Amino acid sequence: MAVRIVTDSAADITHEEARELGITIVPMYLRFGEEVYRDGVDIDADEFYHRLTTSPVHPFTSSPSPGDFARAYEQVARDTDEIVSIHITSKHSATYNAAILGRDIAQERGRRIEVIDSKGVTMWQGLAVLAAARAVEARCNLHEVVERVRETIAHMRVLALLDTLAYIVRGGRLSRPISAVEPLLKVKPMLTLRDGEIRLAHLVRTRRKGLEQLRTFLASAQRPEELVVVYSTTPAGAHALADSIRSLHPTIVPRIARLGPALGIHGGPGSMFAIVKEAI
Repeated sequence: MAVRIVTDSAADITHEEARELGITIVPMYLRFGEEVYRDGVDIDADEFYHRLTTSPVHPFTSSPSPGDFARAYEQVARDTDEIVSIHITSKHSATYNAAILGRDIAQERGRRIEVIDSKGVTMWQGLAVLAAARAVEARCNLHEVVERVRETIAHMRVLALLDTLAYIVRGGRLSRPISAVEPLLKVKPMLTLRDGEIRLAHLVRTRRKGLEQLRTFLASAQRPEELVVVYSTTPAGAHALADSIRSLHPTIVPRIARLGPALGIHGGPGSMFAIVKEAI
């Protein structure tokens, strides 16, 4: 039986692509006060960003429960005894630990469930998931799929531009002392990932300069295998950025993805991520 892949909705893989590749997505939860939604099931990105900018209540995310993962594993186990489950960085979410507990509930004799911390967010995690799916299509065994995922994680870099630190601070992903200088300097924060943790890379004074930094970051890739531009609310800007680097990397068609609600809560409107996957 073939290995099956499980992930969470923070990977920002579309449901269409997940269905085509046989990937099971366990949704994160979004909470607007007393209202609770399953990411990508009960609320889509358009409705979410509208509510994010108009609702007086700031939303929060919560990870799927161990029971959610156990049920997903039990369902997948109807077709296979080997599962690889790949999740958002454990430095900023309890999702990975919930998946571990779900595995312990669902694991039976002869059933193998490997749970992997992607050490990333959005399409960083998504590329790791897609690498696993491609390995399954190539008829790799469980060990080979896991190795392909770990190699992919080790060869990725990311740079993100936010319009403001307000949303990421409200969500508790950066400390308030960092955000205190932003209104004084009128700057745009740029973030990166280091060992699974979101870090402030540098500050730019205008969005135009931030987009130039993203373009430089993508253009600087030495042996790119995949390039991804992720946007929250500015699709035209994402397409323009992708188009601007095609002449520099003519053999690669950059992937454009939407930042879903799970990460959009922290990034906010206008967020844009540039992700590079180098050749292994």
